[in-house]
Amino acid sequence: MDAARLHAWDQELRDAHTRLRAALAATREALARGEEAPDAARELTLFCIGFCTALDGHHLSEDRTLFPALRAEHPELGGVIDTLMQDHSMLAHLLQALRGAAERDEDHASIGRHLDGIGAIMESHFRFEEREILTPLRALSLERDVVDVLGPL
Repeated sequence: MDAARLHAWDQELRDAHTRLRAALAATREALARGEEAPDAARELTLFCIGFCTALDGHHLSEDRTLFPALRAEHPELGGVIDTLMQDHSMLAHLLQALRGAAERDEDHASIGRHLDGIGAIMESHFRFEEREILTPLRALSLERDVVDVLGPL
């Protein structure tokens, strides 16, 4: 692993957030297509489940790998990391509800409400995370694969 790779965690996190925002936008686009396409309901279910899996995977990887490394190098961030992990737990609950709604083929308005709630909390979480930990991430020395640290995005 090269030295530049060791100091790019702040950019990797920003990139992961960009990909997750794009996944949410694609899911909303699938919802907006509604019944226009013959396979719209199945497509929407796939987008919802894919988005849920990506966001869950990102947060689980942060909780398991990134946050312990960050806490070890920056113990003063303990409260921030605890808050971020609480957000992850809340988002996991909301994602589970979205998965269920999509699998039950609930109406588009219901799924839209799920996406709106998740989107609002996700964006707030990402902004807080970027504001509070990007600077420490810039100097984090963590020799791990990106997928282990930020999830399979």
